[in-house]
Amino acid sequence: MNRHFILQIETATPVCSVAISKDGQTVATVEAAADNIHASHLTLFVEQVLEKASVTLQDLAAVAVSMGPGSYTGLRIGVSVAKGLCYALDIPLIAVSTLYAMYDGFRERFANQDSAHVFCPMIDARRMEVYSCIVDAAGRDLEQIGANVIDEHSFDAWRNAGRHIHLFGSGAVKFSSLYDGLENITVHDNFPNSAAFMTSRAATKLDRQEFEDVAYFEPYYLKDFVATMPKKK
Repeated sequence: MNRHFILQIETATPVCSVAISKDGQTVATVEAAADNIHASHLTLFVEQVLEKASVTLQDLAAVAVSMGPGSYTGLRIGVSVAKGLCYALDIPLIAVSTLYAMYDGFRERFANQDSAHVFCPMIDARRMEVYSCIVDAAGRDLEQIGANVIDEHSFDAWRNAGRHIHLFGSGAVKFSSLYDGLENITVHDNFPNSAAFMTSRAATKLDRQEFEDVAYFEPYYLKDFVATMPKKK
């Protein structure tokens, strides 16, 4: 039997999201945004999205997982569930960059073909640091993925060059006041992440058979995990 459905898992940000796609189109999505729900909700969401799409596990051609960067704990949970499903079903694992998937989702909702516009997906990395990259309207890399400390002058070069930069994602929210009133910078502070944003890249990788080694694949953490002590009450 030909199998075309891809199960997509996104846990790199506070949004716990699962989607089903077929032939490059999103069929169903189940998601919620809250702190620390990935461990308790992810497998339940997988069951719900399969039911919503009228799809069984045996219909899946692959599992796609958001590979990071992002939350260390969230990424580990998402990748662990994805690997478990791939092992059990003997199907391939697809890894999709979290930031580039966010770019795809943003461009679908806020389409603008003007080459003057550039796009900066951001994931919160604590304090004034974010995981981010910059991509142009045609999807070309302008600045590669990195862990970046942001201040009021971080995007001066783009503004001075006459480019309009859009900041979005969980990391952009904290810069709303920093860039308030500045020309050529727009902070989109209500743009939650979604597994549905992975659909296009997951379909392309399935067609090209660009799969990960299920045994050895690890998320793209970008930074080492640092354990911290809980605050005393």
